[in-house]
Amino acid sequence: MGIDMKDSITSKWEKVATVVAVAMTSFQVYTAFFGILESTRQRSVHLLFALLLTFLLVQINGTRTHADRKVPWYDIGFLLIALFTYGYVAINNESISSRLSYVTPLSSLQIVIGIAGILVLMEAARRILGKAFAIILVVFVLYAFFGQNIPGIFNHRGYNISWIIDHLFFTSEGILGIPLGVSATYIFVFILFGSFLERTGAGDFFIQISLAMMGKYRGGPAKTAVVASGFMGMLSGSAVANVVTTGVFTIPLMKKLKYKPEFAGAVEACASTGGQFTPPIMGAAAFIIAEFTGVPYLKIAAAAAIPAVLYYVSILFQVHFRAVKEGIVGVPVEELPSARKEFLKGFQFILPFIAIIYFLMDGYSPLKAGLYASLVLLAVTYLRTPKAIKLIDYWRVFEVSGKTIVEVAVATASAGIIIGIVSLTGVGLRLSALIMAAAGGSQLLALIITMVTAIFLGMGLPTVAAYIIQAALIVPALVTLGVPLLAAHLFAFYFAIISAVTPPVALAAYAAAGIAHSDVSKTGWAAFKLALAGFIIPFMFVYGPALLLNGTLGEIILAAVGALIGIFALAAAVEGYLLIHANWVERILLIISSLALIKQGIYTDLLGLVLLGTVFALQKYRKNEIKVKSDTVDV
Repeated sequence: MGIDMKDSITSKWEKVATVVAVAMTSFQVYTAFFGILESTRQRSVHLLFALLLTFLLVQINGTRTHADRKVPWYDIGFLLIALFTYGYVAINNESISSRLSYVTPLSSLQIVIGIAGILVLMEAARRILGKAFAIILVVFVLYAFFGQNIPGIFNHRGYNISWIIDHLFFTSEGILGIPLGVSATYIFVFILFGSFLERTGAGDFFIQISLAMMGKYRGGPAKTAVVASGFMGMLSGSAVANVVTTGVFTIPLMKKLKYKPEFAGAVEACASTGGQFTPPIMGAAAFIIAEFTGVPYLKIAAAAAIPAVLYYVSILFQVHFRAVKEGIVGVPVEELPSARKEFLKGFQFILPFIAIIYFLMDGYSPLKAGLYASLVLLAVTYLRTPKAIKLIDYWRVFEVSGKTIVEVAVATASAGIIIGIVSLTGVGLRLSALIMAAAGGSQLLALIITMVTAIFLGMGLPTVAAYIIQAALIVPALVTLGVPLLAAHLFAFYFAIISAVTPPVALAAYAAAGIAHSDVSKTGWAAFKLALAGFIIPFMFVYGPALLLNGTLGEIILAAVGALIGIFALAAAVEGYLLIHANWVERILLIISSLALIKQGIYTDLLGLVLLGTVFALQKYRKNEIKVKSDTVDV
């Protein structure tokens, strides 16, 4: 048999992509162990690898491949441009860093390199992040060049091409700014940590232990999905990736116990989405929040703990009320795995998480904490199951990690273009002034504007990009109106995440619908309804800072208990069920009760408890009446 030249070419490009991904991870691991390079060099090399993988793995129409194609001539051209432009920055880092930006003029070659570097990044962003984000980038770049011709509040003084290219490409204010720096250090290490966890079987452990703990209760498989997807969401940092990982197990199990397909998909979508807000790892943007605010990452993770618990408990409440309402029982005990056996089989997967918390509390950077947690994971894996991970697995983990970081790297770098133009032109301050004027000085109205903006941005962008744009343009207005700095950033971050289950573009829900074989639109709206209690939580921690651990222990406990009862009442109102089916009067009372409990204060809490108690009494009375009538009929 002769050799098929097409297969030979395919194999060659597949190997090239794999080698680039492994080389990228090797570079990241080396610098994590032996010291990060100068900021612009570290970031430019990191981005260079990401761009090379983009043009090897993503076609011009945005379709993802596994390098199972011949790379066309124009993609080879993009590869060479990326190599030349960002390679130039990496090699000439010392001379670029030592020059006086904006004072020492750029050479003609440097201007050409800067233009080419920006354009090749924008093309990568179009392929990876979609047309919507590419259009946003184009609008901002055009604004930088022609904004001086715009009348009114958005007019700027005008900048020549050398100044714009210098700011965006050759300084740390633009593409090579803080967001890309976080991707090139902290985020990559945690992606590597997640890849090792998946390779060693942690995902299966979390699913099995969740099923063992929750499966026997009413609606057990749905509650299993909530718990398991919460664990997995911390590792993947992507709602969609989490859905397709755990959903293939949890969704069929829910359908087997008579949950409607759209509700099964909605449960998985909502549970997967919240993982990005769940400590100790959280989503990639949490590291960027730490850099933007100057607040230590451990403090951000701690502050997010109570809101994350409230989000998942709100989903569990609704799942429970739905199960009781529809008479759905749990999985027979004899069909469930043993919690004790599953824990003994995989308890080593809990140790790396404990290690992360320990290292962070001991003063280590998130970079070192993630790196050492990976070593702890490998050590305990070898001690318990020496053959669990082989040499080839390291190659695969390095390959997967390199390919996984591409979206984050391209998103953070291209968002740097927006941040750079905002800082250059001062448009952020003007937009903040416009938001404050539109809100009329109302903090609540400004928060609602931020919520809507975050959701719309999140519909078409990854969480990281959606949050960064918010942080540059809108969060400053919230801070000016008196919202605490950390609360303002977490508010924008939270809604950028929850956009994944918000129609009309609920990406996590749509991914779940594919697995559930359900109607996409129905699944999206079911997810939105299921997450409805979660939409209130950010307002709760803005107006009740104790939920972010800002207060005395008594204040924190009181706020958490009040919020927990509030979302219980709201979940009952949304599902229309408490002890029995709720009528419209009871649902209204439950909504008012939840809102009163959500707003912190002794009088509002008392009002909420009284209303909730009233609904309990009414339902208890009606339930007894129904039972008496039923007994009478039977007699």
